[in-house]
Amino acid sequence: MNNDYLNISRANDLIKPTEKILYRLLEIFPGFLSLATLISAIFLAWLAPTLAAVFIILFDFYWLLKVVYLSFHQITSFLQVRKNLKTNWLEKIEQIKGWQEIYHLIILPTFKESKEIIEGSCQALVDSNYPKDKMIVVLATEERAGLEIQKQLKEIEKKFSEKFFKFLVTLHPKDIAGETAGKGSNANWGIKEAKEKIIEPLKIKKENILVSVFDIDTKPYPQYFSLLTMKYLEFGKIQRASFQPIPVFHNNIWKAPFFSRVVSISGTFWQMMQQERPEILVTYSSHCSPFKVLEEVGYPNNIVADDSRIFWKSLFFYDGDYRVIPLYYPVSMDAVLAKNFFRTVINQYKQQRRWAWGCIDIPFVIFGFLKNKKISISEKMKHSLNIIDGFWSWATTSLLILFLGWLPLILGGEKFSGTLLSYNLPRLTGRLMTLAMVGMFVSGFLSLLMLPPRPKNWSFLKYILIIIFQWSFLPITLIIFGAIPALDSQIRLILGKHLGFWPTEKIR
Repeated sequence: MNNDYLNISRANDLIKPTEKILYRLLEIFPGFLSLATLISAIFLAWLAPTLAAVFIILFDFYWLLKVVYLSFHQITSFLQVRKNLKTNWLEKIEQIKGWQEIYHLIILPTFKESKEIIEGSCQALVDSNYPKDKMIVVLATEERAGLEIQKQLKEIEKKFSEKFFKFLVTLHPKDIAGETAGKGSNANWGIKEAKEKIIEPLKIKKENILVSVFDIDTKPYPQYFSLLTMKYLEFGKIQRASFQPIPVFHNNIWKAPFFSRVVSISGTFWQMMQQERPEILVTYSSHCSPFKVLEEVGYPNNIVADDSRIFWKSLFFYDGDYRVIPLYYPVSMDAVLAKNFFRTVINQYKQQRRWAWGCIDIPFVIFGFLKNKKISISEKMKHSLNIIDGFWSWATTSLLILFLGWLPLILGGEKFSGTLLSYNLPRLTGRLMTLAMVGMFVSGFLSLLMLPPRPKNWSFLKYILIIIFQWSFLPITLIIFGAIPALDSQIRLILGKHLGFWPTEKIR
Protein backbone atom coordinates (compact mmCIF):
# COMPACT_ATOMS: atom_id res chain seq x y z
CA MET A 1 0.00 0.00 0.00
CA ASN A 2 1.19 3.54 -0.73
CA ASN A 3 2.32 5.19 2.50
CA ASP A 4 2.73 8.73 1.15
CA TYR A 5 -0.12 9.92 3.36
CA LEU A 6 2.08 9.33 6.43
CA ASN A 7 3.99 12.53 5.72
CA ILE A 8 1.01 14.86 5.20
CA SER A 9 1.24 18.08 7.18
CA ARG A 10 -1.68 19.97 5.56
CA ALA A 11 -4.22 19.74 2.75
CA ASN A 12 -1.91 21.38 0.21
CA ASP A 13 0.48 18.42 0.49
CA LEU A 14 -2.03 16.30 -1.41
CA ILE A 15 -2.12 16.17 -5.21
CA LYS A 16 -5.55 14.70 -6.00
CA PRO A 17 -8.20 17.48 -5.90
CA THR A 18 -10.79 15.24 -4.21
CA GLU A 19 -8.36 14.23 -1.46
CA LYS A 20 -7.24 17.82 -1.00
CA ILE A 21 -10.86 18.96 -0.55
CA LEU A 22 -11.59 16.11 1.85
CA TYR A 23 -8.53 16.87 3.97
CA ARG A 24 -9.36 20.58 3.98
CA LEU A 25 -12.87 19.77 5.27
CA LEU A 26 -11.31 17.60 7.97
CA GLU A 27 -9.08 20.54 8.95
CA ILE A 28 -12.17 22.71 9.36
CA PHE A 29 -14.04 20.05 11.35
CA PRO A 30 -12.47 20.47 14.88
CA GLY A 31 -13.03 24.22 15.01
CA PHE A 32 -16.46 23.94 13.40
CA LEU A 33 -17.55 21.40 16.03
CA SER A 34 -16.32 23.54 18.94
CA LEU A 35 -17.75 26.81 17.61
CA ALA A 36 -21.04 25.14 16.65
CA THR A 37 -21.38 23.81 20.20
CA LEU A 38 -20.82 27.21 21.80
CA ILE A 39 -22.95 29.15 19.31
CA SER A 40 -25.76 26.58 19.50
CA ALA A 41 -25.78 26.86 23.29
CA ILE A 42 -26.22 30.62 23.02
CA PHE A 43 -29.03 30.41 20.46
CA LEU A 44 -30.76 27.63 22.38
CA ALA A 45 -30.69 29.75 25.52
CA TRP A 46 -32.38 32.53 23.56
CA LEU A 47 -34.81 30.63 21.32
CA ALA A 48 -35.45 27.48 23.33
CA PRO A 49 -34.40 28.17 26.94
CA THR A 50 -36.17 25.08 28.32
CA LEU A 51 -34.26 22.82 25.91
CA ALA A 52 -31.04 24.69 26.70
CA ALA A 53 -31.59 24.25 30.44
CA VAL A 54 -32.16 20.50 30.04
CA PHE A 55 -28.99 20.27 27.92
CA ILE A 56 -26.99 22.15 30.57
CA ILE A 57 -28.23 19.91 33.38
CA LEU A 58 -27.45 16.76 31.38
CA PHE A 59 -24.02 18.11 30.42
CA ASP A 60 -23.18 19.00 34.03
CA PHE A 61 -24.29 15.53 35.16
CA TYR A 62 -22.17 13.94 32.43
CA TRP A 63 -19.21 16.03 33.53
CA LEU A 64 -19.70 15.00 37.16
CA LEU A 65 -19.60 11.32 36.18
CA LYS A 66 -16.51 11.95 34.04
CA VAL A 67 -14.72 13.76 36.88
CA VAL A 68 -15.41 10.86 39.26
CA TYR A 69 -14.20 8.37 36.65
CA LEU A 70 -11.01 10.34 35.93
CA SER A 71 -10.34 10.97 39.63
CA PHE A 72 -10.39 7.23 40.23
CA HIS A 73 -7.82 6.76 37.46
CA GLN A 74 -5.77 9.63 38.84
CA ILE A 75 -5.54 8.07 42.30
CA THR A 76 -4.69 4.63 40.88
CA SER A 77 -1.99 6.10 38.67
CA PHE A 78 -0.55 8.12 41.54
CA LEU A 79 -0.23 4.99 43.70
CA GLN A 80 1.55 3.17 40.87
CA VAL A 81 3.95 6.10 40.42
CA ARG A 82 4.77 6.06 44.14
CA LYS A 83 5.42 2.32 43.95
CA ASN A 84 7.69 2.67 40.92
CA LEU A 85 9.67 5.48 42.57
CA LYS A 86 10.43 3.21 45.53
CA THR A 87 11.47 0.20 43.41
CA ASN A 88 15.12 -0.48 42.60
CA TRP A 89 14.74 -1.09 38.88
CA LEU A 90 18.45 -1.46 38.20
CA GLU A 91 18.57 -4.33 40.68
CA LYS A 92 15.65 -5.95 38.90
CA ILE A 93 17.11 -5.71 35.38
CA GLU A 94 20.42 -7.11 36.60
CA GLN A 95 18.56 -10.39 37.06
CA ILE A 96 17.72 -10.50 33.34
CA LYS A 97 20.22 -12.09 30.98
CA GLY A 98 21.51 -9.77 28.26
CA TRP A 99 20.32 -6.49 29.78
CA GLN A 100 23.80 -5.02 29.32
CA GLU A 101 23.26 -5.10 25.54
CA ILE A 102 20.62 -2.34 25.70
CA TYR A 103 21.80 1.12 24.69
CA HIS A 104 19.91 4.35 25.25
CA LEU A 105 20.11 7.04 22.61
CA ILE A 106 19.00 10.34 24.19
CA ILE A 107 18.11 13.18 21.84
CA LEU A 108 18.22 16.70 23.35
CA PRO A 109 17.05 19.22 20.73
CA THR A 110 18.12 22.74 21.66
CA PHE A 111 17.77 26.18 20.09
CA LYS A 112 18.85 29.19 22.17
CA GLU A 113 18.46 27.85 25.68
CA SER A 114 20.93 28.96 28.33
CA LYS A 115 23.97 26.98 29.37
CA GLU A 116 22.36 26.43 32.77
CA ILE A 117 19.33 24.69 31.24
CA ILE A 118 21.35 22.40 28.98
CA GLU A 119 23.91 21.49 31.61
CA GLY A 120 21.14 20.74 34.09
CA SER A 121 19.60 18.19 31.73
CA CYS A 122 22.98 16.62 30.92
CA GLN A 123 23.81 16.38 34.62
CA ALA A 124 20.50 14.64 35.30
CA LEU A 125 21.58 11.98 32.79
CA VAL A 126 24.90 11.64 34.59
CA ASP A 127 23.06 11.27 37.90
CA SER A 128 20.80 8.49 36.62
CA ASN A 129 21.65 5.02 37.85
CA TYR A 130 21.87 3.33 34.44
CA PRO A 131 25.43 2.57 33.25
CA LYS A 132 26.76 5.58 31.35
CA ASP A 133 28.77 3.36 29.02
CA LYS A 134 25.41 2.33 27.55
CA MET A 135 24.18 5.87 26.98
CA ILE A 136 24.59 7.85 23.74
CA VAL A 137 23.71 11.52 24.17
CA VAL A 138 22.98 13.70 21.14
CA LEU A 139 22.86 17.44 21.74
CA ALA A 140 20.93 18.43 18.62
CA THR A 141 21.63 22.09 17.83
CA GLU A 142 20.34 24.51 15.19
CA GLU A 143 22.41 26.42 12.64
CA ARG A 144 19.91 29.27 12.86
CA ALA A 145 20.72 29.73 16.56
CA GLY A 146 23.94 31.57 15.61
CA LEU A 147 27.67 31.24 16.21
CA GLU A 148 27.68 32.43 19.82
CA ILE A 149 25.40 29.57 20.81
CA GLN A 150 27.68 27.12 19.00
CA LYS A 151 30.64 28.28 21.10
CA GLN A 152 28.63 27.74 24.27
CA LEU A 153 27.68 24.24 23.17
CA LYS A 154 31.33 23.35 22.55
CA GLU A 155 32.02 24.12 26.21
CA ILE A 156 29.17 21.83 27.24
CA GLU A 157 30.48 19.09 24.94
CA LYS A 158 33.93 19.37 26.52
CA LYS A 159 32.45 19.08 30.01
CA PHE A 160 30.26 16.03 29.36
CA SER A 161 31.82 14.14 26.44
CA GLU A 162 33.84 11.80 28.67
CA LYS A 163 30.92 10.93 30.95
CA PHE A 164 28.95 8.84 28.45
CA PHE A 165 29.66 6.11 25.93
CA LYS A 166 29.28 8.74 23.21
CA PHE A 167 28.39 12.43 23.29
CA LEU A 168 27.56 13.89 19.89
CA VAL A 169 26.77 17.51 19.04
CA THR A 170 24.86 17.80 15.77
CA LEU A 171 24.17 20.93 13.72
CA HIS A 172 20.82 20.96 11.96
CA PRO A 173 21.09 23.06 8.76
CA LYS A 174 18.50 25.78 8.32
CA ASP A 175 16.00 26.09 5.46
CA ILE A 176 15.87 22.44 4.38
CA ALA A 177 13.09 22.04 1.82
CA GLY A 178 9.98 20.32 3.17
CA GLU A 179 10.88 20.79 6.83
CA THR A 180 9.21 22.83 9.55
CA ALA A 181 11.74 24.55 11.77
CA GLY A 182 11.40 23.22 15.30
CA LYS A 183 11.99 20.34 17.66
CA GLY A 184 10.80 17.62 15.27
CA SER A 185 13.09 18.45 12.36
CA ASN A 186 16.02 18.97 14.73
CA ALA A 187 15.42 15.64 16.48
CA ASN A 188 15.06 13.87 13.14
CA TRP A 189 18.43 15.26 12.03
CA GLY A 190 20.05 14.23 15.32
CA ILE A 191 18.78 10.65 14.98
CA LYS A 192 20.15 10.38 11.42
CA GLU A 193 23.53 11.78 12.48
CA ALA A 194 23.74 9.31 15.38
CA LYS A 195 22.98 6.47 13.00
CA GLU A 196 25.65 7.50 10.48
CA LYS A 197 28.39 8.50 12.93
CA ILE A 198 27.93 6.09 15.85
CA ILE A 199 25.44 3.24 15.43
CA GLU A 200 26.45 1.94 12.00
CA PRO A 201 30.25 2.40 12.36
CA LEU A 202 30.18 0.58 15.73
CA LYS A 203 27.72 -2.01 14.40
CA ILE A 204 25.38 -1.72 17.39
CA LYS A 205 22.36 -3.96 16.91
CA LYS A 206 19.40 -1.71 16.22
CA GLU A 207 16.96 -3.85 18.20
CA ASN A 208 19.12 -3.11 21.25
CA ILE A 209 18.69 0.67 21.01
CA LEU A 210 15.96 2.70 22.67
CA VAL A 211 15.60 6.34 21.64
CA SER A 212 14.34 8.91 24.14
CA VAL A 213 13.41 12.19 22.46
CA PHE A 214 13.43 14.77 25.25
CA ASP A 215 12.71 18.47 25.51
CA ILE A 216 15.90 20.31 26.38
CA ASP A 217 14.69 21.02 29.93
CA THR A 218 13.83 17.36 30.64
CA LYS A 219 15.46 15.86 33.72
CA PRO A 220 14.65 12.16 34.02
CA TYR A 221 14.29 10.80 37.54
CA PRO A 222 17.24 8.57 38.52
CA GLN A 223 15.75 5.20 37.55
CA TYR A 224 14.03 6.23 34.32
CA PHE A 225 16.40 4.32 32.04
CA SER A 226 16.47 1.25 34.28
CA LEU A 227 12.68 1.05 34.36
CA LEU A 228 12.50 1.72 30.62
CA THR A 229 14.96 -1.12 29.98
CA MET A 230 12.95 -3.39 32.26
CA LYS A 231 9.72 -2.69 30.36
CA TYR A 232 11.44 -3.20 27.00
CA LEU A 233 12.89 -6.55 28.03
CA GLU A 234 9.69 -7.54 29.81
CA PHE A 235 7.85 -7.32 26.50
CA GLY A 236 10.57 -9.28 24.67
CA LYS A 237 12.30 -6.29 23.04
CA ILE A 238 8.99 -5.21 21.57
CA GLN A 239 9.51 -3.26 18.34
CA ARG A 240 5.98 -1.98 17.85
CA ALA A 241 5.45 0.21 20.88
CA SER A 242 6.52 3.53 22.32
CA PHE A 243 7.07 4.19 26.03
CA GLN A 244 5.60 7.17 27.85
CA PRO A 245 6.77 8.63 31.18
CA ILE A 246 4.76 11.21 33.13
CA PRO A 247 5.91 14.84 32.79
CA VAL A 248 6.09 16.78 36.04
CA PHE A 249 7.00 20.45 35.83
CA HIS A 250 9.10 20.68 38.98
CA ASN A 251 12.42 22.13 37.81
CA ASN A 252 11.36 25.68 38.68
CA ILE A 253 7.88 25.17 40.11
CA TRP A 254 8.31 27.41 43.18
CA LYS A 255 9.61 30.31 41.11
CA ALA A 256 6.70 30.18 38.65
CA PRO A 257 3.57 32.34 39.24
CA PHE A 258 0.37 30.76 40.56
CA PHE A 259 -1.35 30.31 37.19
CA SER A 260 1.70 28.63 35.70
CA ARG A 261 1.78 26.17 38.60
CA VAL A 262 -1.93 25.38 38.14
CA VAL A 263 -1.52 24.79 34.40
CA SER A 264 1.58 22.65 34.97
CA ILE A 265 0.05 20.53 37.73
CA SER A 266 -3.17 20.10 35.72
CA GLY A 267 -1.14 18.90 32.75
CA THR A 268 0.73 16.42 34.92
CA PHE A 269 -2.43 14.91 36.35
CA TRP A 270 -4.07 14.67 32.94
CA GLN A 271 -1.09 12.63 31.76
CA MET A 272 -1.31 10.48 34.91
CA MET A 273 -4.94 9.71 34.15
CA GLN A 274 -4.04 8.88 30.56
CA GLN A 275 -1.52 6.28 31.77
CA GLU A 276 -4.48 4.39 33.24
CA ARG A 277 -6.02 4.16 29.76
CA PRO A 278 -3.20 2.61 27.69
CA GLU A 279 -5.58 1.60 24.90
CA ILE A 280 -5.88 5.29 23.93
CA LEU A 281 -2.53 6.55 25.23
CA VAL A 282 -0.57 8.70 22.74
CA THR A 283 3.06 9.85 22.96
CA TYR A 284 3.48 13.28 24.49
CA SER A 285 6.38 15.65 25.11
CA SER A 286 9.34 13.50 26.24
CA HIS A 287 8.90 9.89 25.11
CA CYS A 288 10.78 6.82 23.89
CA SER A 289 10.63 4.54 20.86
CA PRO A 290 12.76 1.63 19.62
CA PHE A 291 15.40 2.77 17.14
CA LYS A 292 14.03 0.46 14.44
CA VAL A 293 10.67 2.21 14.61
CA LEU A 294 12.19 5.64 14.03
CA GLU A 295 14.36 4.22 11.25
CA GLU A 296 11.43 2.57 9.46
CA VAL A 297 8.74 5.17 10.10
CA GLY A 298 10.86 8.34 10.16
CA TYR A 299 10.60 10.92 12.92
CA PRO A 300 8.21 13.76 11.88
CA ASN A 301 10.15 16.76 10.54
CA ASN A 302 7.44 18.79 8.82
CA ILE A 303 5.00 19.65 11.61
CA VAL A 304 4.89 21.35 15.00
CA ALA A 305 3.11 18.52 16.89
CA ASP A 306 5.87 15.93 16.38
CA ASP A 307 5.43 14.32 19.82
CA SER A 308 2.02 12.86 19.07
CA ARG A 309 2.52 12.50 15.31
CA ILE A 310 5.22 9.85 15.72
CA PHE A 311 2.62 7.62 17.38
CA TRP A 312 0.02 8.15 14.65
CA LYS A 313 2.58 7.60 11.88
CA SER A 314 3.69 4.38 13.54
CA LEU A 315 0.09 3.20 14.05
CA PHE A 316 -0.62 3.60 10.32
CA PHE A 317 2.76 2.27 9.17
CA TYR A 318 2.24 -0.96 11.12
CA ASP A 319 -1.44 -1.23 10.12
CA GLY A 320 -2.77 -0.70 13.65
CA ASP A 321 -0.24 -3.00 15.33
CA TYR A 322 1.28 -0.30 17.52
CA ARG A 323 0.69 1.01 21.02
CA VAL A 324 2.06 3.15 23.83
CA ILE A 325 3.20 1.47 27.04
CA PRO A 326 2.81 3.64 30.17
CA LEU A 327 5.82 3.81 32.49
CA TYR A 328 4.13 5.35 35.56
CA TYR A 329 7.41 7.16 36.18
CA PRO A 330 8.18 10.89 36.06
CA VAL A 331 10.55 13.06 34.11
CA SER A 332 10.86 16.63 35.38
CA MET A 333 10.51 19.68 33.14
CA ASP A 334 10.15 23.46 33.50
CA ALA A 335 6.95 25.30 34.32
CA VAL A 336 6.49 28.41 32.21
CA LEU A 337 8.47 31.29 33.67
CA ALA A 338 9.71 34.48 32.01
CA LYS A 339 11.57 37.62 33.13
CA ASN A 340 8.40 39.31 34.41
CA PHE A 341 4.77 38.49 35.22
CA PHE A 342 3.25 39.89 32.01
CA ARG A 343 5.73 38.06 29.79
CA THR A 344 5.02 34.84 31.68
CA VAL A 345 1.30 35.28 30.94
CA ILE A 346 2.07 35.69 27.22
CA ASN A 347 4.45 32.73 27.17
CA GLN A 348 1.98 30.51 29.01
CA TYR A 349 -0.71 31.35 26.49
CA LYS A 350 1.63 30.68 23.55
CA GLN A 351 2.72 27.36 25.01
CA GLN A 352 -0.87 26.24 25.49
CA ARG A 353 -1.76 27.37 21.97
CA ARG A 354 1.15 25.34 20.60
CA TRP A 355 0.04 22.27 22.53
CA ALA A 356 -3.55 22.83 21.39
CA TRP A 357 -2.22 22.97 17.83
CA GLY A 358 -2.14 19.20 18.19
CA CYS A 359 -5.67 19.46 16.73
CA ILE A 360 -3.90 19.08 13.37
CA ASP A 361 -3.76 15.38 14.24
CA ILE A 362 -7.55 15.12 13.86
CA PRO A 363 -7.60 15.50 10.04
CA PHE A 364 -4.43 13.40 9.79
CA VAL A 365 -5.90 10.57 11.88
CA ILE A 366 -9.30 10.46 10.19
CA PHE A 367 -7.76 10.72 6.70
CA GLY A 368 -5.26 7.99 7.62
CA PHE A 369 -8.03 5.68 8.79
CA LEU A 370 -9.86 6.24 5.52
CA LYS A 371 -6.71 5.36 3.56
CA ASN A 372 -5.63 2.34 5.61
CA LYS A 373 -8.04 -0.55 5.07
CA LYS A 374 -6.14 -3.01 7.28
CA ILE A 375 -6.98 -1.39 10.60
CA SER A 376 -10.18 -2.66 12.21
CA ILE A 377 -13.29 -0.49 12.36
CA SER A 378 -13.40 -0.72 16.16
CA GLU A 379 -9.80 0.52 16.40
CA LYS A 380 -10.57 3.40 14.05
CA MET A 381 -13.70 4.41 15.97
CA LYS A 382 -11.94 4.20 19.35
CA HIS A 383 -9.07 6.47 18.38
CA SER A 384 -11.16 8.87 16.29
CA LEU A 385 -13.76 9.48 18.99
CA ASN A 386 -11.10 9.87 21.67
CA ILE A 387 -9.04 12.48 19.81
CA ILE A 388 -12.15 14.43 18.71
CA ASP A 389 -13.55 14.39 22.25
CA GLY A 390 -10.21 15.50 23.70
CA PHE A 391 -9.85 18.65 21.61
CA TRP A 392 -13.58 19.42 21.68
CA SER A 393 -13.62 19.22 25.49
CA TRP A 394 -10.46 21.33 25.70
CA ALA A 395 -12.10 24.14 23.75
CA THR A 396 -15.64 24.04 25.14
CA THR A 397 -16.08 22.41 28.56
CA SER A 398 -14.92 25.22 30.86
CA LEU A 399 -16.97 27.76 28.88
CA LEU A 400 -20.09 25.60 28.91
CA ILE A 401 -19.85 25.00 32.65
CA LEU A 402 -18.80 28.43 33.89
CA PHE A 403 -20.66 30.79 31.55
CA LEU A 404 -23.26 29.25 29.29
CA GLY A 405 -25.11 27.60 32.18
CA TRP A 406 -26.47 31.01 33.12
CA LEU A 407 -27.57 32.03 29.64
CA PRO A 408 -31.13 30.60 29.76
CA LEU A 409 -31.79 32.81 32.79
CA ILE A 410 -30.41 35.87 30.98
CA LEU A 411 -31.73 35.28 27.45
CA GLY A 412 -34.79 33.13 28.13
CA GLY A 413 -37.14 36.04 28.68
CA GLU A 414 -40.00 36.48 31.13
CA LYS A 415 -41.84 33.36 30.03
CA PHE A 416 -38.94 31.10 30.98
CA SER A 417 -37.96 33.07 34.09
CA GLY A 418 -41.34 32.30 35.62
CA THR A 419 -41.01 28.52 35.28
CA LEU A 420 -40.03 26.05 37.98
CA LEU A 421 -37.09 24.92 35.81
CA SER A 422 -35.76 28.47 35.76
CA TYR A 423 -35.91 28.61 39.55
CA ASN A 424 -34.15 25.25 40.01
CA LEU A 425 -31.57 25.54 37.21
CA PRO A 426 -28.86 27.48 39.12
CA ARG A 427 -29.42 25.41 42.25
CA LEU A 428 -29.22 22.07 40.49
CA THR A 429 -26.21 22.97 38.33
CA GLY A 430 -24.53 24.52 41.36
CA ARG A 431 -24.90 21.29 43.34
CA LEU A 432 -23.64 19.18 40.46
CA MET A 433 -20.58 21.40 40.03
CA THR A 434 -19.97 21.42 43.78
CA LEU A 435 -19.87 17.63 43.69
CA ALA A 436 -17.58 17.81 40.66
CA MET A 437 -15.14 19.87 42.73
CA VAL A 438 -14.03 16.54 44.16
CA GLY A 439 -11.74 16.32 41.14
CA MET A 440 -10.07 19.60 42.06
CA PHE A 441 -9.62 18.52 45.67
CA VAL A 442 -8.12 15.20 44.59
CA SER A 443 -5.68 16.98 42.27
CA GLY A 444 -4.84 19.57 44.91
CA PHE A 445 -4.16 16.96 47.58
CA LEU A 446 -2.07 14.73 45.31
CA SER A 447 -0.12 17.75 44.09
CA LEU A 448 0.96 18.42 47.67
CA LEU A 449 2.33 14.88 47.86
CA MET A 450 4.21 15.14 44.55
CA LEU A 451 5.64 18.65 44.74
CA PRO A 452 9.32 19.10 45.62
CA PRO A 453 10.13 20.49 49.10
CA ARG A 454 8.93 24.05 49.63
CA PRO A 455 11.55 26.84 49.64
CA LYS A 456 13.34 27.20 52.97
CA ASN A 457 12.17 30.80 53.36
CA TRP A 458 8.50 29.76 53.09
CA SER A 459 6.66 29.06 56.34
CA PHE A 460 4.20 26.18 56.40
CA LEU A 461 1.31 28.65 56.69
CA LYS A 462 2.50 30.58 53.63
CA TYR A 463 2.87 27.30 51.76
CA ILE A 464 -0.72 26.22 52.50
CA LEU A 465 -2.17 29.66 51.74
CA ILE A 466 -0.39 29.79 48.38
CA ILE A 467 -1.66 26.32 47.45
CA ILE A 468 -5.24 27.29 48.36
CA PHE A 469 -4.88 30.62 46.52
CA GLN A 470 -3.59 29.07 43.30
CA TRP A 471 -6.34 26.41 43.13
CA SER A 472 -9.06 29.00 43.74
CA PHE A 473 -8.13 30.40 40.33
CA LEU A 474 -8.60 27.06 38.57
CA PRO A 475 -11.89 27.99 36.79
CA ILE A 476 -10.56 31.21 35.25
CA THR A 477 -7.19 29.57 34.52
CA LEU A 478 -8.95 26.80 32.57
CA ILE A 479 -10.59 29.43 30.37
CA ILE A 480 -7.66 31.81 29.79
CA PHE A 481 -5.01 29.10 29.38
CA GLY A 482 -7.27 26.29 28.22
CA ALA A 483 -10.39 27.02 26.20
CA ILE A 484 -9.23 30.27 24.59
CA PRO A 485 -5.86 29.02 23.21
CA ALA A 486 -7.60 25.81 22.10
CA LEU A 487 -10.20 27.83 20.17
CA ASP A 488 -7.41 30.04 18.84
CA SER A 489 -5.64 27.00 17.36
CA GLN A 490 -8.79 25.49 15.92
CA ILE A 491 -9.86 28.76 14.30
CA ARG A 492 -6.36 29.11 12.80
CA LEU A 493 -6.78 25.65 11.32
CA ILE A 494 -10.17 26.63 9.88
CA LEU A 495 -8.53 29.64 8.21
CA GLY A 496 -5.56 27.60 7.01
CA LYS A 497 -3.11 29.76 8.97
CA HIS A 498 -0.76 27.06 10.17
CA LEU A 499 1.15 27.68 13.37
CA GLY A 500 4.93 27.65 13.30
CA PHE A 501 7.05 26.20 16.09
CA TRP A 502 7.46 28.53 19.06
CA PRO A 503 10.12 27.41 21.58
CA THR A 504 9.03 28.20 25.14
CA GLU A 505 11.44 30.55 26.90
CA LYS A 506 13.31 28.74 29.68
CA ILE A 507 14.04 30.69 32.88
CA ARG A 508 15.11 29.33 36.29
